Parts: sequence; C-alpha cells; structure tokens
Amino acid sequence: MQAKALYTAQQVKEGEQKLSTELGIEMFELMERAGKAVFEHIKRCYPNNHNIHIFCGSGNNGGDGYISARLAKASGYNVTLVHIGDLNRVKGDAKIAQEKWSRAGGKIETLEEVTSKQCDLIVDALLGTGFEGELSIEYAQVISHINLSDADAVSIDVPSGLCSDTGFVSGECVEATHTVSLIGLKRGLFTGLSANYTGEIVFSGLGVSDAFNKENPTNISLISKAEVNQHLTKRPKASHKGNFGRVLCLGGDRGMFGAIRLTSEACARVGAGITRVVTQPENVSALVSARPEIMVFDWRGNSNEINDHLWWTDVIALGPGLGNSSWGRSLVGYSRTVEKPIVVDADGLNLLAKTPDFNSRRVITPHPGEAAKLLNSTTLEIERDRFASAKKLQLKYGGVVVLKGAGTVVYDGDAYWVCKNGNPGMATGGMGDVLTGIIAGLIAQGLSLAVAARVGVWIHATAADICAEADGERGLLAADLFVPLRCLANGL
Repeated sequence: MQAKALYTAQQVKEGEQKLSTELGIEMFELMERAGKAVFEHIKRCYPNNHNIHIFCGSGNNGGDGYISARLAKASGYNVTLVHIGDLNRVKGDAKIAQEKWSRAGGKIETLEEVTSKQCDLIVDALLGTGFEGELSIEYAQVISHINLSDADAVSIDVPSGLCSDTGFVSGECVEATHTVSLIGLKRGLFTGLSANYTGEIVFSGLGVSDAFNKENPTNISLISKAEVNQHLTKRPKASHKGNFGRVLCLGGDRGMFGAIRLTSEACARVGAGITRVVTQPENVSALVSARPEIMVFDWRGNSNEINDHLWWTDVIALGPGLGNSSWGRSLVGYSRTVEKPIVVDADGLNLLAKTPDFNSRRVITPHPGEAAKLLNSTTLEIERDRFASAKKLQLKYGGVVVLKGAGTVVYDGDAYWVCKNGNPGMATGGMGDVLTGIIAGLIAQGLSLAVAARVGVWIHATAADICAEADGERGLLAADLFVPLRCLANGL
C-alpha cells in the first residue's frame, strides 16, 4: 500500500467524476478497472478458491461486484452472485455492469438459494462508501450470514456497515479479510472500530491515483516511516547534552511513581539531553535506583523550588501519576505560570477538564474516555467521529491533539495525521505514560509540537508492533518498548 493521503467518500466521488471529464475516461471504464482490480487481488491471494459467492447491492459498489463476477466466471471460477435490494433501483453504470453479467450467462440468486452451496471465498460489494447511519434489516441479515461463514471475505472499497468517513460501526459490519480500497484511501479505514473489520487494506489507484492526488489535495494523511525518518537526522559529531534539550517531568503522587518513571525513561530513550523528575519524596530512591541517569527531586510544596525547576526546563511533561490531591493540583497551577511547551496526559487531563484553558504551546494526549471528560461528552460520541472529536478538542484547548486509540489521530488545527501502526497488546497500563515521555523528549530536541506528536505516535506504535511480533501481544508491558524505541529514534 503506497498511498498515504486519506480522503472522505465525497472527495473521492467528486474527484473521480472530475478526472473522468479531464482525462476523457468514461465512468464505466473506471468501474471496469475497479472490478478488475478486485478480481486480480482474488487471483493473487486466493488462486485455489474456485467457489466464490459475490454479494452485490444496488449502487456502484454492487456494479464493481458484477464486473468482478463476470471476470471470475470467464476465468473458470464457479461464481454465485446474490443481489440484495430492489433490482429496479440499479441504475447508470451499475445497471450496465449487471446487464453484462447477465449477457455473459450469469445468474442472480437469492440468499436462500446459496446457503447450501459450497463457498471458498466471499466478495462484499453491498454498500461501499455511500453508507452511513443504520442498516436495514435485510442488509443486517446478509452481513450476519457473511460473518458466520468460514470463508474469507474481500470487501470492495470499504466493509459494508462501516462508515468510510469516520470508521464508526453502529450495528452489523462485514468482517473482511481484505479490503481493496480504490482511487483514494478512505480515512475511516484507519481509525476507530475499523480495525476490527477491514483486515488487510490493499490499495489500487486504477491508473489515475497520481492525477487524483494532484488534483485533490487533502489535509489528512497516514504517518509514514519515510516522513518520520526525515525528522530524525544524525547528530553533529561535536555535540553535548545541552544541545538536545531539558525536560521536566511532573508527577508520581503517593503510590503512583511507576507512571512518571516510565515517562522519564521514555524521554531519555528518545534522546533528550537531560531529564529531570519532580515527584513525592518517598519516590526518589526508587526512581534513582531504577534509572540513575534521570535527575530526581522531591517536592513538598515550596514555591521557590518548583519555580526554579520550571525556569530550568525547556519542555514540561505533566500528568502521569499526578493524582488529584492538592499536591498534584498545585503542580498544574505552577505549570500554567510559564510559557513553555508542555505535554499533558492522564491526571493532568482530568484536572484540565475541571479548569479548561486554551494554550497553543500544549500537546494533549487523551484516550477516548479522557476526551469525553474534556468535551463534557460521552466515549461513544467521541468514537462516533474521531476526526470531529479531535477538532473540537483543538478548538477548545489549543495546541496539538493526540486522540489515542486504534488509529490514533493527531490534529494541529490545520491538518490531521493518522497512525495505522499499533496492536491490541498496547491496551495495558503505562503505555500512555511512555508516549508522553517520547513526545516531550522529541520537542526538547527541537521538533515542533505537531512534528513531535506524529513522530512520537509512530515510534511508540511501531515499537509495540516490534515487541508483539517477537513475543506476542498478550503480556506486552510498557517498559518492553524501551529497546526498540531507542532503535526507532535513531531511524533504524
């Protein structure tokens, strides 16, 4: 999958119509290419699956399915095609595709007729990118049938039941093994609940993607390794620790020193010059013994001491293990007295929700539950449209928003970036604390807030993937990320 620009369904629809006119390519020709791309994928990935069931809807997605069916039949595959919905509603190019299928000797069968037939592979051409809202009972039943089958499923453009703009699923959705995305990658394929349904995403530009991307600029893109490594340049040979920034990590109330310990080490592992922790007195010895390279100070409420720390630092990491006591609330208050870059997570976000302010120098890294508190909303509403939620957070709080979760979304007020890396093993305590330290450490080394956020998110997720590949997802610990983290921070 080469493309990294992401689009809404409307952008792709309007863009392909415009391209059709400008390049002199009939829209039906693009449909033919789409159907062929899906069939070529089937031949490549499923050369021995000769009994194919193709489920078509009444729109253009169904038209793509009819073309794939015709090509598969002509190549000797045993194709069973089921049309869902009113055949009289099939119009335009989809109608042409349907008629060509019929002229080629293809039959249209009912769901009841195919339940007893052998099936090696399913093609989902039911709804495509035009779907949003709630499924009809008929479509829900068909999708349930597909998911109950033992056969793999290939979805055309987007798994039916998934909103291609948001990645949200409100009911039944095809659980695809592969999704063949056409002309432009749809943004909803890479965030939120989509991870449960898309399977492997395969891209086909249908021979027009370069022209499409040129004519249709977008402010949403995937974070790529190439872009990340552009920002991780080699250090000059004559360097010293003062060249790479000073980070102050504030947190670790009583009984919660592990969080700030993870944050501080992550900060050091990505290359911050000096990392300092301010924490509760009883945490000092444990932190120093665990990581002697970190400077650790206790704080008992003295204003001169904390002001000295804030004056010293280039970047603040606030929140991990901070708690909700007067000790933590005081640190939040003091952090607001200086105009320095700050990364806020965990308890820092919970306290921010109680006393909101706008700060253009801040990166916030909420998971959906924290985002709901920040917006006085619900987790369901946050997940319903993660792009819109990130925008609301940025408008209210400023700076850069990192909305964590499957397909983390980064938004800086102008552009969005989505991280397709990461795995379910990251659903464990301490992962967010590590991310906070990574981003703060990168800012300290001179990266802008937006660049540090997306580079940090990618490094964090990719380190977790390396660990999961080696030892599995279950049992992955936040501290396991430190070794691959260092390699990735060096562009390796």
